[in-house]
Amino acid sequence: MHEEIIKKIEPELEKAVDFIQKKLASVRTGRASPTLVEDIKADCFGEMLPIKQLGAISVPSPRQIMIQPWDRSYIESIEKALAREASGLSPVVEGPNIIINLPSMSEELRKEMIKAISQAEDSAKKTIRKFRDEAWSEIQEKTREGLIREDDKFRAKDKLQEVVDKYNKKIDELVERKTKELEG
Repeated sequence: MHEEIIKKIEPELEKAVDFIQKKLASVRTGRASPTLVEDIKADCFGEMLPIKQLGAISVPSPRQIMIQPWDRSYIESIEKALAREASGLSPVVEGPNIIINLPSMSEELRKEMIKAISQAEDSAKKTIRKFRDEAWSEIQEKTREGLIREDDKFRAKDKLQEVVDKYNKKIDELVERKTKELEG
């Protein structure tokens, strides 16, 4: 029974890891990456669509992102979306393309990005703690009801902690990699 309780929270723990992966992908380091802009939504014909569905995104140089819209009519709405959502990035229309030149990262901006990473990490770990606590409460409840034996309860607690540690380690590795990119 305790296995099912633990298995039930694993998809939620996976979502916490996915959340931080997406959050970290959007954190700008000194290098250009399509992930900085691909999920920004632009208004095309009354529908909000991510830029990655509106054109090809490439990185011609380490400090430049180029967007080649599938249709020229998308240029204005993509440019507006970038100006609105991608703070600190200045899109420039050059013919059929939109070019974003990334400024070099100041120490102040680097500190701001590290702070954003730390907040995302706290949020993801808080979510994991919440689901661990819910699972543990359910295990204790089932023990009181006689559905889980007392010695199985402690095995379940160890197994639960093992699962939580595995997901926290994934988060730590993602955060460490992104922090190194920022400092690198």
